[in-house]
Amino acid sequence: MLILGSSGALPVNGRFTTSQLLSVANHQFLIDCGEACQHQLRKFEVSQHKINHIFVSHLHGDHYLGLTGLLFSMHLLHREHDLHLYSFRGLEDILLAQFRHAHSVPHFKIVFHPLTEAKKEVIFEDEHVSVESFPMDHKIPTCGFIFREKPPPLSLDKSKDIGSIPVEYLVRLKRGEDILNEKGEVTFRSADYTLPPRPLRSYAYCSDTQPSPQVVSAIKGIDLVYHEATFMESEISKARETRHSTAAEAAAVARDAGAGRLIIGHFSARYKELNLLLDEAVKIFPNTALALEGESFELTD
Repeated sequence: MLILGSSGALPVNGRFTTSQLLSVANHQFLIDCGEACQHQLRKFEVSQHKINHIFVSHLHGDHYLGLTGLLFSMHLLHREHDLHLYSFRGLEDILLAQFRHAHSVPHFKIVFHPLTEAKKEVIFEDEHVSVESFPMDHKIPTCGFIFREKPPPLSLDKSKDIGSIPVEYLVRLKRGEDILNEKGEVTFRSADYTLPPRPLRSYAYCSDTQPSPQVVSAIKGIDLVYHEATFMESEISKARETRHSTAAEAAAVARDAGAGRLIIGHFSARYKELNLLLDEAVKIFPNTALALEGESFELTD
């Protein structure tokens, strides 16, 4: 996972508004698309053409105002394959109005997928990964996203004598199936000829929100979680007013959810020294890191 932007409502001090790129199972998922997103993609040598799914958490400008420029660049670069855009209703109207007044129609099809505010649901799924949306507690409808790997085929144990086993049996063994004879007896047991699967990985993106038991419940047991941490505890009244979280509150969410690791971001422009927020978080959840532009995080860290 690559951090493209980590600032809150305002870009400041070399920080850009929120954007992340998640690479999983041959997908390049773009999560939110703040200003300067396409510049960051170019800086970190990410091909726009490999992005086929964009997830926009909510319609505050710092989370989508980079989208129009990115789409126009894709158009100018002659993108042809479909782009899937997941957002609350309204973003389609904004984009279509801009296309209409620019007298420009993209070369490619944009497929809009409306998000649902009040419930957790699967919004994308293939044989490799699933993506769920779940409600946040913010000033306007806002969703978080959970990305989960699906079990891949098992790997054959090359140290075992598999040369005499028919290919169709090997395919079934890799699917975890045992091979039975006509009497229903096991002739080849999958566990005897395959290697143990590696643990499946998961990532939760918790966009703008104040602390919420609903969020804790949604992300239980997640390996890696990003949670907004706009303010320090000294500004907790401001956090409540704007329905954002402090760094300490983000850490408490990760702790209560039993997460493996926490990344905090969406920092207020008032903070130049971000280690002050990190210090507050690690007192509650030690395995915490800052979302800084250009930082990459492996789900197995």
